[in-house]
Amino acid sequence: MLHDTRTGRPVPLEPREPGKVAIYACGPTVYDRIHVGNARPFVVFSLLKRFLLHEGYHTTFVANVTDVNDKIYEAARAQDIPSGEMAAQMTALYVEDTDALGLGRPDFEPKATDTIAEIIELIGALIERGHAYAVDGDVYFGVRSYPSYGELSHRNPDAMDQGEDVEGASRKRDPLDFALWKGEKEGEDTAWDAPWGRGRPGWHIECSAMAETLLGLDFEVHGGGNDLIFPHHENELAQTVAARGEPLARIWMHNGMVQLDREKMSKSVGNIFALHRALEVYGRDALLLYLSSAHYRGPIAFGDEELDSARRSVARIREAGRRLVPGPSPAELAPLRERFFAALADDFHTEQGLAAIFEWVRAANSRTEPTGADDLREMLDVLGLANLLDAEAGPAPDEQARALLDEREAARGARDFAAADRLRDELRTLGWEVRDGSAGPELLPVR
Repeated sequence: MLHDTRTGRPVPLEPREPGKVAIYACGPTVYDRIHVGNARPFVVFSLLKRFLLHEGYHTTFVANVTDVNDKIYEAARAQDIPSGEMAAQMTALYVEDTDALGLGRPDFEPKATDTIAEIIELIGALIERGHAYAVDGDVYFGVRSYPSYGELSHRNPDAMDQGEDVEGASRKRDPLDFALWKGEKEGEDTAWDAPWGRGRPGWHIECSAMAETLLGLDFEVHGGGNDLIFPHHENELAQTVAARGEPLARIWMHNGMVQLDREKMSKSVGNIFALHRALEVYGRDALLLYLSSAHYRGPIAFGDEELDSARRSVARIREAGRRLVPGPSPAELAPLRERFFAALADDFHTEQGLAAIFEWVRAANSRTEPTGADDLREMLDVLGLANLLDAEAGPAPDEQARALLDEREAARGARDFAAADRLRDELRTLGWEVRDGSAGPELLPVR
C-alpha cells in the first residue's frame, strides 16, 4: 500500500505486468550543487526500490536531470560560461554527491536535452488534439481544454497561478495556460528547431516525455517532493492524459520537505545545507539513518541535534553488530523482523521499521547467546545500512584518542562534567564517538 496524492488515500500497488514495478522520480535542475532537501527524494525512492527488490519485484527506477532551464541560463551568465557547460559541471557534481550516499545509481538518468525529439512529438500530439496552441514561437497548453485539471493538487483552477514569467502572459489565451515550448530569446544559448519555431521545452513537458519514453504509460509510481504537486506534477498528469488518452502513472507519491530553522530547505530562501558538506560533517551512515527516521510524507527537521542523535543510533547498531554471530534470529526476535517489513509494506513507514530494528537490537543485547546477525543484516540492507555490521568497522583508536578517553573518565570520576564534555568533543573532532555502556566507555569511529 502506498499513499496516492491524486486519490488522497493509500492504494494497493498493482503492477501492469505481474512482478514488475517502474518508478519515476523528478531529479534536480542542475544549476548548483544539490542540498540535503534535494537528496531526500533520491534517498526515499532508492530505498523504495531496494524494498521492492527484496519483496521479489523486478524494479526499474528512473530519475531525470533537468539540464535546460531559466535558472541554468542565469547561473551560467553569472559565471560567464555557456549554459551547456554549467549544466554538465553541475550534473557531474550531482552524480558525485549522490554516489557518496552509497545507494547505487537509478537504472536510467535521462537528460531533457537528450529527449528533445520525443518532447516535440508529444507537443505536436497536444496541438493536433486541440489541447495546445502555438503563438509567436511559443506553445501553450490550454488548461480549460482538460476538464479534470486540478485532480492531483485538489485545487480550484480559478485560484491557481502557474508561476510563469510575465513576459509571455500577453500571448496566452488564458492566464492559467502554461508553456510547453518557449521561443528562443536573446541571451539564451541553447535552442532547437521545432515546427512552431526555434526554442526549447518548458519544464513540465520534459518529464512527461522522459517518463513515457523509458517506462511507457500507466506505470506504477511517479514520485518527487510535495513542492512539485502543483504546478509540475499537475501539469504532467494533465498533458499526458490529454495527448495520449491514458494516465502517465497509477500512483503519485510525494515526500515531505527537509526543514532548516522550520523553513523548507531551498536555494531561493538561502537556508540550505549542501549534501556534500553534510556528508563531510555528519557521515554517510548517520545521514541515511536520519533520512529514514521520519515518515517520507512528513517534514523532517535538519540540525546538529537530529544528526547527532542519528550518529548515536549508528554507533548502537555497529556495537550490536560486533557482538552478534551469523545465523537466523531466535524465535522470540522473529516477530520484530516481520514488524519491520510490515511497516515498509504499509506506505513505506521507515521510521516504524527503524523502531523495530532498535527493539531487535535491545532484545539481542540482553541475550547471553548473541545470534541473529543474518536477520539484522537483511533489515539494514533495505535501508542501505548493512555495512554497519561489517567486521572491520574502522581502525582501532590511537594512543592520543585512548589518552583523551582516560582523561574524560578521570574527569567524570571527579564529577567535572564540563571537562568531560569538552574531552568528548575533542574526541569527536578526532573522529571518535564515545559510547558509554555497562562494560565501560568504548570508542567508535564517527561515520
